[in-house]
Amino acid sequence: MDGAAKIPVLDFSWQEDDGTERGNENWKLLCSKVREACEIHGCFLLTYDRIPASLRSDMLAAMKALFDLPEETKTKHQNPKPYLSYQGKCPVVPLHESFGIDDVATRLEAAREFTHYMWPQGNPPFCEILHSMSSKMLELNFTILEMISESFGMEGKHRDALVRDSTSVFRVMKYKVPPREDQNLGLVPHTDKNALTVLCQNDVQGLEIMTKEDHWEQVMVPEDAFVVIVGDALKAWSNGRLVAAKHRVVMKGEKERYSFGLFSVPKEGAIIKVPPELVDDEHPLLYRPFKFADYFAYFVSNVSDDALEIYAGV
Repeated sequence: MDGAAKIPVLDFSWQEDDGTERGNENWKLLCSKVREACEIHGCFLLTYDRIPASLRSDMLAAMKALFDLPEETKTKHQNPKPYLSYQGKCPVVPLHESFGIDDVATRLEAAREFTHYMWPQGNPPFCEILHSMSSKMLELNFTILEMISESFGMEGKHRDALVRDSTSVFRVMKYKVPPREDQNLGLVPHTDKNALTVLCQNDVQGLEIMTKEDHWEQVMVPEDAFVVIVGDALKAWSNGRLVAAKHRVVMKGEKERYSFGLFSVPKEGAIIKVPPELVDDEHPLLYRPFKFADYFAYFVSNVSDDALEIYAGV
């Protein structure tokens, strides 16, 4: 690792009384900063007071209770879709445990189903925290997608399609303390395959991104900040103008790391197509139109760093 990354921290805690409203000059300036960060780094940090600190701490406490459940209980969470089941005790990343939960941000019933599976006797507080946090993060995720689209001068139809053709997955993750310094890999290097990811973590650092110079740099996440990461679907939609940040988790110290993320994912049947406004002499077409579900299935069968270029590159 070569040092701490200079990832911008953007303030999303706008209010009508501070002169930032959708469509005005302050809003447009913020949209430009979001786009610039996604073009240069493929990620950025943000502060956002519409998700209370108390909800974040409640979510992290609830996650600890979830991961403390017996292994036989956790392994009951199975889903035929890739990466949505409980994952743990993987020899490649033995420090990592996670749950992927479908549609929990938009369906309270999905939160109830998951909660009752883990706690047959019921756990209404966990259900409420899970649904509340995921729905607020989904709203933030959609706002960022709208800002990116607006910063490119997209018409309403293209802007709306990014959000309208999306569903979501909420993922909760735990990283154990490494037994030895040379066994500290929490999550293997990868780009996210979805459109956009919003992450929140406890006070244990560990996220690293790869720079354009192929150096790993640690992302020092302030206590009250969220991390936003561009995925392959958004990179393709933007005709390669936005970077899908390659990232990993490396564990240090004597404390467990907890994080949770809201992943906006193109819906089943959604087609990723570069808007004509993003193709010109300086930016020739890089990706052919493709069904996201087909690309994801291809990736799952052919895990590769350059899966997007191989599958959809012109």
